[in-house]
Amino acid sequence: MRIAITQRADEAGSHRERRDALDQRWAPCLESLGVTPVPLPNGLHDPQVWARSLGIQGLLLSGGNDLCGLPGARGEAPERDRSERLLLDLAQGQQWPVLGVCRGMQMLNTYLGGSLAPVAGHVAVRHVLHATGQPARFLAALPQDMEVNSFHSFGIAADGLAPSLVPVWCDAQGWVEAAEHTQLPWAGVMWHPEREPQLGAFDRYFLTRLFTPA
Repeated sequence: MRIAITQRADEAGSHRERRDALDQRWAPCLESLGVTPVPLPNGLHDPQVWARSLGIQGLLLSGGNDLCGLPGARGEAPERDRSERLLLDLAQGQQWPVLGVCRGMQMLNTYLGGSLAPVAGHVAVRHVLHATGQPARFLAALPQDMEVNSFHSFGIAADGLAPSLVPVWCDAQGWVEAAEHTQLPWAGVMWHPEREPQLGAFDRYFLTRLFTPA
């Protein structure tokens, strides 16, 4: 499967050149699953035409950059927000599988009508998540408790989750850290599978189920 993977937008040096960037760890992670990642440039006039021309079949919304308009947001990238929303429009029409990672899950949630809130103590830490017991197709609750990494300043409270998303994993304070769409093959996680020393068994399980179905 050939999937589009979104990139963070950065400013380089004193000349403030806008650049697209992607964590190099994503390539071997997805390659090991038999998935071909195609980085999405943020400056395209029409990302949908780009995706169709390349035969894209899925979408991975990666981490980095805060969504525009959040209180205290840093590293906003309106061009990235626009590109991701346009590809989500296409993904919805084409029934593509979509995974949102960290910021990507935040984008999925807001795209579907949910909201975000500032969260403390979630940057560069590890913490335990608990399965909600909700039925899941991709994020099936294998262990009841799971430790994950965390690198986000905005989270999804239970009452901020989009109506079409089902919470599958939450932390001890009730913040939703993994969710699935009730109908579309869409899922989101707030941790970073690519930042682990090696792809964990649970991450490999749900990535395979989402992007390489039998």
